[in-house]
Amino acid sequence: MRDFQFPGRSPVYAQNGMAATSQPAATLAALDILRAGGNAMDAAVAACAVLCVVEPMSTGIGGDCFVLYAPGGGGEVIAYNGSGRAPAAAEAGWFRDQGLDAIPTYSAHAVTVPGAIDAWTRLLADHGRIGLDRVLAPAIDYAENGFAVHPRVAIDWAGAAERLRENAAARRIHLPGDRAPTVGAVHRQPELAETLGVIAREGRDGFYTGRVAEDLVAALKAEGGLHTLDDFAAAAGEYVTPIRVNYRGLDVYECPPNGQGMVALIMLNILAGYDLASLDPLGPERLHLEIEAGRLAFRDRDATLADPAHCPVPIDELLSAAHAEAHRATIDRDRAADLPPPEFPTHYDTVYLSVVDRDRNAVSFINSLFHGFGSGIVGPATGVTLQNRGAGFVLAEGHPNCIAPGKRPLHTIIPGMALENGRVAMPFGVMGGHYQPFGHVHLLTNMVDHGMDLQEALDAPRVFRYGDFCEIERTLPAATRRGLVARGHTLVDAARPLGGGQAIRIDWDNGVLVGGSEPRKDGCALGY
Repeated sequence: MRDFQFPGRSPVYAQNGMAATSQPAATLAALDILRAGGNAMDAAVAACAVLCVVEPMSTGIGGDCFVLYAPGGGGEVIAYNGSGRAPAAAEAGWFRDQGLDAIPTYSAHAVTVPGAIDAWTRLLADHGRIGLDRVLAPAIDYAENGFAVHPRVAIDWAGAAERLRENAAARRIHLPGDRAPTVGAVHRQPELAETLGVIAREGRDGFYTGRVAEDLVAALKAEGGLHTLDDFAAAAGEYVTPIRVNYRGLDVYECPPNGQGMVALIMLNILAGYDLASLDPLGPERLHLEIEAGRLAFRDRDATLADPAHCPVPIDELLSAAHAEAHRATIDRDRAADLPPPEFPTHYDTVYLSVVDRDRNAVSFINSLFHGFGSGIVGPATGVTLQNRGAGFVLAEGHPNCIAPGKRPLHTIIPGMALENGRVAMPFGVMGGHYQPFGHVHLLTNMVDHGMDLQEALDAPRVFRYGDFCEIERTLPAATRRGLVARGHTLVDAARPLGGGQAIRIDWDNGVLVGGSEPRKDGCALGY
């Protein structure tokens, strides 16, 4: 239990239902849905839709999502891949003929057809309890009547202002008075409210056909994009088989490729061979092992991870005990390895949320535009901001992640689900670009190996080595910094807080839910 004389907050306890999100408005929307008779899936989509309005740099209906769902808190975990695909005309050779050696990050070419709305409507139809119109009503209200901007949102919004000025619709909609809204300002998005209303009435087709799709395709074509109305009409996500490993008695589930959930599982397999509980949780020994395991797992990712429909991924081999042992044999506990940096572009912006209802249906839900405000391209009539997930493709012929028609790019967003003794223990996630696998592992090992409660595990200092530098948060002890430097890590202060997590633990013995929410974001966990 935390020392109540120090800053911090307690985990949230409740019996009937709970939501944890990065914005209070989204958490409240989820609880309102639960109390009105909706279930966890209804509440999760409602919360996500609100986040698409009130945290617009991080997510939007022009983005993608991945979902893990455990009905009734039992042993079945259902995974859904709601990531979008490249246009039918997106041949790698065409881009090379234009003189490109990479997909420009902020361009129409980086926009894959958004998968979120198709996923939301499918998941609600299959697992929800109330209608789409009721689920989207809170988001429509915030878009039409406005919302008060929270501090972290204001910081991230201001950081994207210069890029938003490059697109006329983005500038008009997202920069009122030609500047990013400040803390406490009320922001409205009437075009987005109208679009959400169309979706509420017409469902999936209200987004992928008709005037919404026409507006988005026209906006993309104006920027040189290859997208067509047929590409939008053909958009479809799919149910997939989750992947998992067992970490010290905890079954940890992730979505399979094209998501990078396998990176977290590879890391857990590697770390399972060490007695982490005997190490100082904030000490250099523990964090060095975490860093080195992550660097090896990212090397696996960059060499193999792609859309499995286009390039098979050797998941069984990558998650095998032999593979983990081979990686452990290369780790020097006293020295950082000389490994090439990852090849994937950096980014930070995503939203993650957890919901559990009174029937113990558990949802782990993540939705993203990739970079802040995605591509920066906004439909002028619809207010839809389009993601830039296609920047994750490469143009090298023969590479597993080379762009191709209808192909999905390597995706960083990963929801997690932990089970114990055949029942759900915790839907969880830690957003933050490439930090996400590290975040999953850091959260779980904080709890499993170091006995932290859920909120303590989220609060704890974080480090992340992705390229040549190791980003560290200012709360990391000085002695730990010195210990990491002594092991060959070059440290830099993190420009932004690392990650943003939400989680809900199910305490089956006491019949209660325990929620934790990221202190580095604006949100909260609440239950009833």
